[in-house]
Amino acid sequence: MSHAPVYEPPPITSEIDMSIDEKKTARKSVAGSAVGNAIEWFDYGIYGYLLVYISQLFFTFDAGNQTLARVLALGTFAVSFLVRPLGGFIFGPLGDRFGRQRVLVITIVLISGSTACIGLLPTYGTAGFIAPILLIVLRAIQGFSAGGEYAGAAVFMAEHAPDNRRGIYGCFLEFGTLVGFSAAAILCTVLTMIVGEDGMMAGWWRLPFILTAFMGVLALWMRRHLHDPAAFTEDVEEAVDHPSALKALGNLLKSYPSQIFKLIGFVTLLNVAFYLVLTYMPSYLSATLGHSTAEANFSLMVIQLVMIAVIVPFGALSDKIGRRPILIAASVGFILLSVPAMMLIQRATFWSQLLGIGILGLFLVMLISTISATLPALFPTKVRYSGFAVGYNISTALFGGTAGMFNELLIDKTGNVLMPGWYLAVAGVIGLISVLTFRETAGRSLRGNVVPGSDDDLRLARGEELIGTKTGSVPTVEDDGTAHTTTKGR
Repeated sequence: MSHAPVYEPPPITSEIDMSIDEKKTARKSVAGSAVGNAIEWFDYGIYGYLLVYISQLFFTFDAGNQTLARVLALGTFAVSFLVRPLGGFIFGPLGDRFGRQRVLVITIVLISGSTACIGLLPTYGTAGFIAPILLIVLRAIQGFSAGGEYAGAAVFMAEHAPDNRRGIYGCFLEFGTLVGFSAAAILCTVLTMIVGEDGMMAGWWRLPFILTAFMGVLALWMRRHLHDPAAFTEDVEEAVDHPSALKALGNLLKSYPSQIFKLIGFVTLLNVAFYLVLTYMPSYLSATLGHSTAEANFSLMVIQLVMIAVIVPFGALSDKIGRRPILIAASVGFILLSVPAMMLIQRATFWSQLLGIGILGLFLVMLISTISATLPALFPTKVRYSGFAVGYNISTALFGGTAGMFNELLIDKTGNVLMPGWYLAVAGVIGLISVLTFRETAGRSLRGNVVPGSDDDLRLARGEELIGTKTGSVPTVEDDGTAHTTTKGR
């Protein structure tokens, strides 16, 4: 009688055990992911900071209704998010089928090219309705490419990182996010101070968009020299079959619906907080509260620089105490302190405004310091890219890009300037519920085709067999001749 093969789980990879070449490859992968991510969020940042000018230049259908112009400009911002799920549905399965690196090269070309083209558009005053239509088209292309960019970069980074330091490696992806936003804040603030409001309206608003083309060339050069992580390539080599991208998407939705819903719930909080605090806030402070545009931008710039300074320590902390404690603390913080923070922000003093934004920024950086290590670990290798991309982009489309527009409408209808605080508190409840369902994955291996941290993963780590498993199973025979299946690949 043949015996069932003894399961030998892969060792937890440690940075100490990595060779010099492996460390160099991992760090290049982190850098390549972070640069692309910085460009993506630089784009969203400059749109938010230049929203006041974009609304007047592209949406002045009714010269006396500035609120309508802002709502339409915010709606155009939201358009890119509405098409993000389409990008996720296409790029995610392609990344699982053909490799992460190939897809990331495509997405960076699309997002940097479309962003640069916005800086070349005619305005409503010179081209009429064709101007906002072209702006909407380019925003849609940005959103489509972003649907594969962020998820792919996070997965690429997480699979390259050593298991015991995935938190600190992952936080550099979000470091790129904050650098992109901060660069947008600094550039737009300094540019406004130099050329003035009239200069921005006269055409200097175009410069930040056009600069994205040069950043895109740098990111493309870096990504063309990267390679797919071993966690992905080894799984591809061991797979029995290679389903098409469409079939892989069907398998994902059929086999891992609970993981997708967990991700959607958490990303609801993440996106509402991210876009209200870092993208909508400049327009809220200047247009809604009447604060100085330059002062509002300076406050946000200071907070973002502080967030950059603390994001790496938070990422390192998640490797020591786990992801869940940090995520739970941030969710509770948004529930309890969002409204008080908004009460501070609405005061007309610089320091109260800085403190209010700082409170929200602290909880936000606690979230984003861990997400690049947490969310890829919700799925096994063969559906990791598509699972992340689909769930993340559905939630982003529904609750991320629309957050600013909905808050503007709610404030206009109710007259309650504290509405963003209540919006954040409700999102905090949704996020907390999702985080409480997460398994702790700090230090767990991402290799193989079971969900890291799941009951199956823990059993396999103890050398136990999974009986009757459909995914990645191979037939084995016990001493008594009874046939069953044993999961491979972890």
